[in-house]
Parts: sequence; structure tokens; C-alpha cells
Amino acid sequence: MLEVDPYEALQRLRPVETFSVTSTDLEQGGPLARAQWAAFAGGADRSPQLSWSGFPDGTRSFAVTCLDPDSPSGSGWWHWSVANLPVSVTSLDADAGVEGGAKLPAGGLMLRNDSGTVGFAGAAPPRGTGAHRYIFVVHALDVPSFDLAADDTPASLGSRCFFHGLARGILIGTASRD
Repeated sequence: MLEVDPYEALQRLRPVETFSVTSTDLEQGGPLARAQWAAFAGGADRSPQLSWSGFPDGTRSFAVTCLDPDSPSGSGWWHWSVANLPVSVTSLDADAGVEGGAKLPAGGLMLRNDSGTVGFAGAAPPRGTGAHRYIFVVHALDVPSFDLAADDTPASLGSRCFFHGLARGILIGTASRD
């Protein structure tokens, strides 16, 4: 298993409290299951199950993001972004990131990923680029929702989370085709 520092890739973010994020599909620092890989890379583009607890009392909503900071793009690769999850939602089922958002809880809004679809884009690290980290972050926010559309960028959501984040929980998976 790869040793990982959950905050290394996010060190420029404003420090906030942390809380627990777990998954029945993923162990911290462990490899992503084949289902979490992109279909064209032998997977199923299936988002992992996620659960979270221990967030601050003032939390009014959540956002969930997945970034591969090791992408050779120079800016990372956004695999998944979900906004406006009600504070009553403390987990997402496996495959909640199905394209179009049909399996999201009421109120949730999925944004376009860097592959150009509105859904979870599974791992597909290019050959020769080593092990990649897939950083799943649950953001506890001080607002009930953001005024976003499905074609807004994950970076736009990230900026809003920066200014409205109370805490974040992080779970990291890995993948490599080397």
C-alpha cells in the first residue's frame, strides 16, 4: 500500500477542521477497485461508496470532489464534483456518480468532469506516468447551497468551498498502469 499524506496535494487550501470519510469500496491509500476505473481502461466508471461523520455542528450542506493531482495536465484532472448535498445526507451509495445524476440524493447537483461528462469519470492514468492519487474530499459548508449549473467547472465549486468550508474529510485511492 502506498503511504499518503492526505493534505500534501491540498496544502494551498485554507486550513480547516477535519472529519472522517470512509468507504466500503476503498481503503485509505489503497488501490481503486477495477469498478472505479474508466470503462475504456477496463473499469465501469463507478463512483465508490462514501460515508462521513464528525463534521462541525454549523454544517449546512456538503460537496464531494475527486481530483487526480498527478495528471500530466499540469493542473490535475477533476473526476467528480457534486454540490448542494443537504446536511441530512451523510453517505453516497456506490455508483451515485452515474452520468446525469439520477442516483444522487434529492438536491444534489453533479458538475461536468474534465472528461466532459456530468458523472464520475473513473481512473485511467496514462501509461508511463506512475502511480496517481485520487483524492475524494467531502467538504462541510456553511451555506445550504450554491447557485451552480451542471456546466459550471469543478474549479468554480472548489473556489466556493474555499470560502464557505468549515471542515473537510479526505479519502485517497491510487491507480497505476505502469
